Amino acid sequence: MAVTAYVLIQTEVGKAAYVAQQVRGIDGVVSAEDVTGPYDVIVRTQAASVDDLGRMVVSHIQLIEGITRTVTCPVVNL
Repeated sequence: MAVTAYVLIQTEVGKAAYVAQQVRGIDGVVSAEDVTGPYDVIVRTQAASVDDLGRMVVSHIQLIEGITRTVTCPVVNL
């Protein structure tokens, strides 16, 4: 079963559109939307495992220029 998660991203001022565009190109990203509020971009991801999810966030998403902070929220099925 795949692991689905939302990644909440804060960016530098004026970088949200650029960050969302760059994130959309990462394998495993289902969607990336610019939003208003405390976060600038919300990303929906899918990965084969929690480890793969972590690698995607740390090795790909967090390396994008303009990102200042991420919060990863795995989806749970209760």
